[in-house]
Amino acid sequence: MGDIISHPSGCPQCSSNRLYKDGLRYTCEGSVQRFLCRECGYRFTLRHNHSNECLTSNRGSQVCVILQEAKNLTTAELEKSAEELATGNLNQQTTKGLRLQYALYLEKEGYGEGCRYNDCIRMLLNSGADVRNPESIKELIAKKRWKNGTKMQVCYAYDALTKMLKLSWTMPTYRQEETLPFIPELNEIDALISSARTHRLAAYLQCLKETMADPTEGLRLKWTDITGNCITINQPVKNHNPRRISVSSQLIAMLNLLPKESEYIFNRLYRNVQGSFMNTRKKAAHNLQNPRLLSITLRTFRHFGATMLYHQTRDILLVKKLLGHKKIENTLKYTQLIQFKDSEYDAATATDIDEAKKLIGSGFEYVTEMNGIKLFRKPKRYVG
Repeated sequence: MGDIISHPSGCPQCSSNRLYKDGLRYTCEGSVQRFLCRECGYRFTLRHNHSNECLTSNRGSQVCVILQEAKNLTTAELEKSAEELATGNLNQQTTKGLRLQYALYLEKEGYGEGCRYNDCIRMLLNSGADVRNPESIKELIAKKRWKNGTKMQVCYAYDALTKMLKLSWTMPTYRQEETLPFIPELNEIDALISSARTHRLAAYLQCLKETMADPTEGLRLKWTDITGNCITINQPVKNHNPRRISVSSQLIAMLNLLPKESEYIFNRLYRNVQGSFMNTRKKAAHNLQNPRLLSITLRTFRHFGATMLYHQTRDILLVKKLLGHKKIENTLKYTQLIQFKDSEYDAATATDIDEAKKLIGSGFEYVTEMNGIKLFRKPKRYVG
């Protein structure tokens, strides 16, 4: 069994001594004590190796680790990596140093999607790309069986790298494919939520359903973002606008049952949440004998909510606001995704002007008139 350190010297992130035990982590070398910093919310483990050297591991994102390693490198090490790159000695150590420099460059230049760009460069390096030769990069990207949207993002990432390396190149033009997302039925969405293996995952999926947040935006939610029955998205992604959304009391109750072990509500990495969701989806599709569930992704909850909201309100500007879109063109796709069945409408009648005004004010739309009676309808609400 590995040696468990009960009293570490401090948090490796902020050096605070306000540490609390956070269970054990079991590895091939034995059990390791986990700790939680009450100052910065950093979760980490400490143990000794055979040489009695203290080792630290954390649950932060890969990019955060890269940035921390880059900041710990000396100037001489960075210059040596740059010299090796310039001379064509692209070994494993050199490519790692390049990625570390690139992460620092993205942070310094204020790239909002820096973590995605670093992953794109990693994809190129893993493919054996010569990043000093822009023409070979163009050829490699063109031959890859990636979607045009992925190729476009890789081009933007490499464009930033050429600026760092002071290389000149002409960026190829790729246009992202316009595709209509898959929209499931309400009972299929609810079936996935009820099939979640943990209460945390169920609350996360319910949150995506009601807030129409991007999956990453959902993981960035903090406890301070909850005010009454409203959730504020203060850390949007993809250049979205911040927004505040009213949610159900059911969702608030589900969130309040979660342990407050961090400033973040869900306190999980995206890849871990996605893995749990895919296992849940596969099991639910098998148990319910419904293969349509396999087409549902974490982003489908956002598409579903936006589509239902539009058909419920017919207010495209409201949908645009709650999705955080900056351009109305990104929202218009939700006007053509589904057609409601007659059973999915609430019907009402009016015999005079006053009754008609009340119905229109409550969201009903005029359909036709029969025998002097005006018929109205509106889509049924999907959020309880």
